[in-house]
Amino acid sequence: MLRKEGEHSSMQTIETTAGEATAELRRRGINADNRITIVVDSAADIFIAVRAEARARVLAAGLSDDDIDALLKQARAEIAVEDK
Repeated sequence: MLRKEGEHSSMQTIETTAGEATAELRRRGINADNRITIVVDSAADIFIAVRAEARARVLAAGLSDDDIDALLKQARAEIAVEDK
């Protein structure tokens, strides 16, 4: 449906999960017949994939989960000192 010049839409941004989308629309009183546009943000999926790949590389280098935890703890401590 095209809008005529001068018509305004009342756009809202709703951030929720796919599983909760219908319930959130109902809570907001959005009629089931209203047209909506859904944008899927897959950044979280990308982050999970990158993290899994990085972990595999670290483990392949011979480091254990304890080694990884120690490195993260050290990095956090270094950042905390820099922030002071």
